Amino acid sequence: MSSTRLGDHLVQRGVITAGQLENALIQQERTGERLGRLLLILGHITRLELARALAELWALPFVVISEREIDLAVTQRFPLEATLGFRAVPLRDEGRTVVVAVAEAPTPELVDTLSVVYPGRTPDFRVTTEWDIDQGIRLAHRRKVVDTSIYGLYFREQGESAFTVFTLAQYIVFGVVCLLLLYGLYRAPMETLLALNVPITVFFLLVVVFRTYVGVSGAASETAISITPEQVRALDERKLPTYSILVPVYKEERVIATLLRSLGELDYPQDKLDIIMLFEEDDPDTLAAAKAAAPGANVRFMVVPAGPPQTKPKACNVGLLFAHGEYLVIYDAEDRPEPDQLKKALLAFRHGPAELGCVQAALNYYNWNENFLTRMFTLEYSFWFDYLLPGLDRLRLPIPLGGTSNHFRTSVLRDLGGWDPFNVTEDADLGVRAAMHGYRVGIVNSTTYEEANNELGNWLRQRSRWIKGYMQTALVYSRDPVSLIRRAGWRHAAGFVLLIAGTPLIFLIQPVSILLTIAWLVTRTTALEPLFPPVILYLSLFNLLLGNALAIYVNMFAVFKRRLHVLVLFALLNPFYWILHSIAAFKALGQLFTRPYYWEKTRHGLTRHGLT
Repeated sequence: MSSTRLGDHLVQRGVITAGQLENALIQQERTGERLGRLLLILGHITRLELARALAELWALPFVVISEREIDLAVTQRFPLEATLGFRAVPLRDEGRTVVVAVAEAPTPELVDTLSVVYPGRTPDFRVTTEWDIDQGIRLAHRRKVVDTSIYGLYFREQGESAFTVFTLAQYIVFGVVCLLLLYGLYRAPMETLLALNVPITVFFLLVVVFRTYVGVSGAASETAISITPEQVRALDERKLPTYSILVPVYKEERVIATLLRSLGELDYPQDKLDIIMLFEEDDPDTLAAAKAAAPGANVRFMVVPAGPPQTKPKACNVGLLFAHGEYLVIYDAEDRPEPDQLKKALLAFRHGPAELGCVQAALNYYNWNENFLTRMFTLEYSFWFDYLLPGLDRLRLPIPLGGTSNHFRTSVLRDLGGWDPFNVTEDADLGVRAAMHGYRVGIVNSTTYEEANNELGNWLRQRSRWIKGYMQTALVYSRDPVSLIRRAGWRHAAGFVLLIAGTPLIFLIQPVSILLTIAWLVTRTTALEPLFPPVILYLSLFNLLLGNALAIYVNMFAVFKRRLHVLVLFALLNPFYWILHSIAAFKALGQLFTRPYYWEKTRHGLTRHGLT
């Protein structure tokens, strides 16, 4: 191995200039990153030039990995976990030696592992690029990557996976309840309807009181973890860890260039960012658009192998396998995170308790003032992320994550088994699962701006998927109520029922309540009186009048934190917005039985508005 330093070697060979080397060394002094990666990030060299230079310095042959270079029988003997951990791909067995491709200098631990897997063979190392290593892993372990990304959680803990929609016990309970209900309606219809109305009314009341109390608690606490600009500026960038960013995209050719620009504006050393763009095999247009945007060397393109279910969590699981970062965050294609978000999340982890496994940034919209839907969406999100989630955190209740801008300790995410690819609201499921395993989810004072749906059909597709995912999550964690209470405690279990199970139930019940109210107002009929004895009547009136008023009120005060005062009066239109939720909920219920894993695509890039 040559004693010549990499930078000097590259200057001597004319690959870079002395000025470019000096520029990279200045950057290295600031961030402490390896020189080769810095030269890549700065655009002074290509991956191929770097790999060839390292091969010369290490006195090893250079190789480009292709299908012709790989003997699958040999490569697949080396476990996927070892291949990912060592970033080394055994290529073929040549009798006394085994040819191994590496992108970093071989370590004694790698040599020892190879000697165990390939006894009697001496490693014959070849140097290649980081991208070739990823390519080799995908070629050799395609089936294992697919199986792990789809069935990893299911094989690890079947009870936590939505692969089974209804268990036998749930079918039996559902069938028995339906039979009893039909029998009761036949023998004593009014008494049966009263017996049904009482728990529904009480449950509706509990949900209203719960959401109001949590929202007020969130308003009092603001955010659980507040990071100041001074704390961000005080960070030593030399000590910042590598941060992985997963970006699952599908049919997003219209917004991919804007996303890459937003990621390039993050206030985090670009040489310490590990950005993985996750594309689907049947979406060449988005891949082509991403290539045309010419992203930096810290961006890796990864095509997710085809295979049902084709969902965002499946793609994220593939990205998790290949992620290098100590910390990891998810961003959607239309996201515009605040530049200092990664540093704030990192400080939140450092200041938080040891069991803090995830921090969620707030989500809001840059096209909030486009039309009725975007205004109502902004009202809803302002309450959810600025008050409800901080309230849940203050009360130490499970926090359903948003679909983006959730930051993880990568080791914790892997310990949890990653995402459930069969759950179409994988974020909410993961937040509940984290609580079940003793981890906390925190809220950090940073915002990611997204594009609010401005088309009704698009909104219904997205919202029905979210509600279906809440139904799936409710079914998963209600399979064993005793275990849920034992593992999470009564408070967590009650919070789960009222929020995760309660949200779709309220949307399904609401139209019946509205129709009964309209029927009474129009006809003044006395036929409904047996269903509403005095106590139930008063509770129903409370739910109808004060309950809806409270829901409108908390949406009103939610916008003050964002200073979107013009939206205050739009909160009065919430009853009409909730009717749309009910339509989406019935659609979700139908799909739960017919297409439980179907991921309805939300189209982005439809807005005419920019960031305001």
